[in-house]
Amino acid sequence: MDIRNHPCFNGEAKSKYGRVHLPVAPKCNIQCNFCNKKYDCVSESRPGVTSAVLSPEQSIAYLEELMEKAPNISVVGVAGPGDPFANGDNTMETLRMVRKKYPNMLLCVATNGLELEPYIDELVALDVSHITITINAVKPEVAAGMYSWVRFKKHRYLGIDGAKILLEQQHKALSKLVKTDTIIKINTVVVPGKNDHHLKDIGNYLLEMGVDMQNCMAFHPVENTPFEEIDEPDPLFMAQIRLQASGYIEQMTHCSRCRADAAGKIGESCSAIGADVLLEKYSKMPKRPKEHRPYVAVVSNEGLLVNRHLGEATEFLIYKIDEEAPYFVEKRSAPSPGGGDKRWETVAAILSDCRSLLVRDAGPKPTSILDESGIQVLRLEGLIDDILPAIQQKSELEKYYKTEKFSCNSGKGCTGKGMGCM
Repeated sequence: MDIRNHPCFNGEAKSKYGRVHLPVAPKCNIQCNFCNKKYDCVSESRPGVTSAVLSPEQSIAYLEELMEKAPNISVVGVAGPGDPFANGDNTMETLRMVRKKYPNMLLCVATNGLELEPYIDELVALDVSHITITINAVKPEVAAGMYSWVRFKKHRYLGIDGAKILLEQQHKALSKLVKTDTIIKINTVVVPGKNDHHLKDIGNYLLEMGVDMQNCMAFHPVENTPFEEIDEPDPLFMAQIRLQASGYIEQMTHCSRCRADAAGKIGESCSAIGADVLLEKYSKMPKRPKEHRPYVAVVSNEGLLVNRHLGEATEFLIYKIDEEAPYFVEKRSAPSPGGGDKRWETVAAILSDCRSLLVRDAGPKPTSILDESGIQVLRLEGLIDDILPAIQQKSELEKYYKTEKFSCNSGKGCTGKGMGCM
């Protein structure tokens, strides 16, 4: 393999070689104030967005077909739509399978670094040659303004507490990584008024650590995020930022804010070669068996009760069911109403790591599609905090089963065809 053929790290390679990101990592362990993840989007071009979420097995089938269409792909990476190491099992299994199938392929990952350190030894053994870590601050008081929360070792931390944990774990991973032969790039999202004054501190830190390059990325406002009202910095502003940062570390200047399912050359539309294959593979390939699914999804109006019809769901609350007490993990956006069976196939992909979906009610068609995908739809009513322990202990669940027919405000029921309540 020739590490010079990585189009993201070498500007001269971007016109010759392509890359593909395999979207096998849906969960994230931090909530950035500028990020709103989407798992069924074909129109937006930014990190955190994908047309589908794949299992490792699906991703290999997708890659095989994609390589036939685009043999100039030189790099396979995992970059989300969540964080690769918040989904460590999926990420590492995928990398192992790609390395076995394509021994000479360049491999890379892009991560926030929170849970990277435990995986570094195997990443090196697999010859993952390029690793990108997003570092938006190096002082807790600045980092606290960039993130809503940080989840580490089953606990969620807010403000300065979360920022300190994130920075400590990033430093721990980076300190270990720089001792290897891995090429290290740091992504820094530049948000005016939030961390643009902090670039000198970041540059000094990166220089001291000895990383290879930095990519100062212009912040992009996204709807339904705390930073949605902040204006995107203009090209002149970013040129000045990069000029200043180049005094500390080599700058990457050709980034195109790739999606989690990017495929082809940088700047080439994802749909140019990858989207059709991706959608076909995720909807038709067999899903993981239930025993590999540690999560339960809940549809709720206010986050306290199981009390919403599946057809009305705008988001799914994800909980981990393990040997201790169940705990909240994250929210995942639901696909928009419409689309018939495709909507429920998308839901199955979004919830591919969930064993059960708890709803107030659901139509027969989505129930059938989700069941075929290994997701049990449970019609229940009651407090989430009461129902989840009952599911975990496999006892006394019967008292939460729905006792009356659900009807929406319109009084017309639900079609079960992906249109919500009609």
